[in-house]
Amino acid sequence: MPDLTPFRALRYADAAALSVVTAPPYDVIEEDERVALEESDPHNAVRLILPRASEVGDAYATAAAALTAWRRDEVLVLDAVPTFTVYRMTAPRPGGGEHHTIGVIGALGLPERAGEGDILPHERTLPKARSDRLALLRATRANLDPIWALSLAPGLTRLLADVPCPAVAIDGAGTRHEFGVLEDPSRLDAIRALVASAPAVLADGHHRFETACAYRDDAPGTRGVDAIMTLVVELADEQLAVHPIHRLVDGAPPALREQLSASCLVADAGPNTAAGVGRLVAAMARRGALGLVDGQGLALVVPTDGALTRGLASEPAALHGVDAARFDAMVRPVLGDAALTYRDDAKKVAAVVRAGDADAAVLLRGVSVEQIRVAAAAGVRMPEKTTFFAPKPRTGIAFRALDD
Repeated sequence: MPDLTPFRALRYADAAALSVVTAPPYDVIEEDERVALEESDPHNAVRLILPRASEVGDAYATAAAALTAWRRDEVLVLDAVPTFTVYRMTAPRPGGGEHHTIGVIGALGLPERAGEGDILPHERTLPKARSDRLALLRATRANLDPIWALSLAPGLTRLLADVPCPAVAIDGAGTRHEFGVLEDPSRLDAIRALVASAPAVLADGHHRFETACAYRDDAPGTRGVDAIMTLVVELADEQLAVHPIHRLVDGAPPALREQLSASCLVADAGPNTAAGVGRLVAAMARRGALGLVDGQGLALVVPTDGALTRGLASEPAALHGVDAARFDAMVRPVLGDAALTYRDDAKKVAAVVRAGDADAAVLLRGVSVEQIRVAAAAGVRMPEKTTFFAPKPRTGIAFRALDD
């Protein structure tokens, strides 16, 4: 069963500066935000997770040198004893109110092989991202940002509810990130036992998880390589907000609508405006459809039953209702050699097309917590970039140095 253990975390010595030294996960940071984070503070965590080459050497050597210097200068300090970090996120909901997530950061033991055992992946991964993270791990010998796992054990939320979380960071979206440090052995044992009582599903961090397994296999027996820093949250609807990830297309073929019409009903949905995108997303939910943004505006794309059945014939049943799988089966073949990039905000995606910075975009519906549970339990991986869990944990709440 999952083995979550406390560890001696590296933390920023000045907890009051967390809003300017923490960063989002590496894979959601665009270049303009990267620059802004670098300029916000010379010790911002982005310099570790998205380093640049310097006089020290390549980007990975630069990150390792920065981590060493920050420890030497006591920008980062080490916990005196092994701890768990209790982490709360409070995010504003688009329609009003707040969304609350609470979990615990510890060191999650790695299985003998990635994808086996009681830590269940739910998405496929991209090789380039794995090689990049492996080079960074080798250079720094540290887990710099937590992956995110969902525990199937009921009661974790309740167990953590009364833990004080006095340290606070507020991100650019207005999400409040609070954390507290747990040292009490009885509380540590209770959390560890609960997490070990049921399997866990990987939410975010599949690339880093596979990277950690590969690094462990390359250096068996080396200190610290048998675990990865992980935020564990209870797999419960009220704890999770799962957004879709949309596909931006560069190099889309001409007459894309006509080509899609061979297997889908393509209905014009009006001009590409923010209000129009909102209406299109609502129509997608009603019709079980994909959305298209192109030079003509917006369109609703409804795969025909026969074409969908044929397209998904080789896919497990757990994926038949997943739009990322439908996209791969019905739309990706039409796109040929077009390049894809991925974003989670439908209106921002449509704005990119409207500005002429992408030829087209395909909008997808999100998956439910239950779909994630069913796919993971069946040992089925969804296509890469299917789920976007929100809000995103901040990098810099804790670091895990493998040699400590």
